[in-house]
Amino acid sequence: MLATPAYDIALILDKGQRDTQEDAVASRMFDAANAGYVVVADGMGGHAAGEVASDLVIRAWRDSLDAELESETPSEAALIDALPLAAMQANALIANHCEDQGGGFNMGSTLLGVLLLGQRLFWISIGDSPLYLFRDGSLQQINEDHSMAPAIDAQLAEGTLTEAEALAHPDRNQLTSVIMGAAIPKVDCPEEPLDLTPSDILILGSDGLQYLGNSEIQDILRSNANALAQDIAGALQSALQAKDDPDQDNASIGVVKLTKN
Repeated sequence: MLATPAYDIALILDKGQRDTQEDAVASRMFDAANAGYVVVADGMGGHAAGEVASDLVIRAWRDSLDAELESETPSEAALIDALPLAAMQANALIANHCEDQGGGFNMGSTLLGVLLLGQRLFWISIGDSPLYLFRDGSLQQINEDHSMAPAIDAQLAEGTLTEAEALAHPDRNQLTSVIMGAAIPKVDCPEEPLDLTPSDILILGSDGLQYLGNSEIQDILRSNANALAQDIAGALQSALQAKDDPDQDNASIGVVKLTKN
C-alpha cells in the first residue's frame, strides 16, 4: 500500500483578460524528506520580458532547493538558507538577462515561495503576491505586502481617504520591492516557522487573485473547508471568472493542505 502523501497541493494558472501569461508556478513533494514546496512568480515587463522573468525566478528556486531536498540526508539549516539564496540567484539571472538585452532593458518579478518541513511552514516573499492562512474559519494574509496598498489602507483607517478613493488610488499597485536585477529593498523571510494544523489551508497567489476580496476568498474556503486542494483552487478560479472583470490580471492560485500529522 502506498504511503499517504504529506501534503495535498494544487496549482492553477489563469490568463484572465491579458494577452499573455506572465505568471509562473511550481511545486514538488519529497516524501522521503517529508517536505515540499510551492513557488509563485508574477513577472512584469510585457511579452517576452515578464514571462521570462517569472520563469527565471522559478528556475532559481528549483536550482536552490531541489538538490538539497533530493539528498539522502537533507540539511534543515541548508534548506532554510536556500530561500534567500534562491532570491539572490533569481536576481542575478534577471540582471544578466537584462544586461544581455542592452539598451536599458528592464523586467522583474515577484517571488513567493513556501517550504514545508513536516508541519512547519517557512516562506520568502518579495513583492505583492499574497500568502493567506485560513484557520478556524478566518482568512489572514500572513506575508508582507510590498506595495503601496498598506500605506494607502492606513490613510483609509485614519479617515484621510474614503474607501472608494483607497481602492481606486493610482499608486495602489506600485511595488516597493521586486526582483529586477538591482538591490532588493524588502525581503519577508521569517526565521521562525509557522506551525500548521491539519485543518489549516494555505492559499498562495499572484495579485490577480486579489480581484476577489478577502471576504469572498474566506467565504469560498468556509464552503470548501473539507474539499480537496484541487477543488478549492477550482472554486477560487470559478469565482474570479464569474466576476468577468475586463481588467482581470493573470491569476496564480496555489492551495496547500496537510493530509497527515
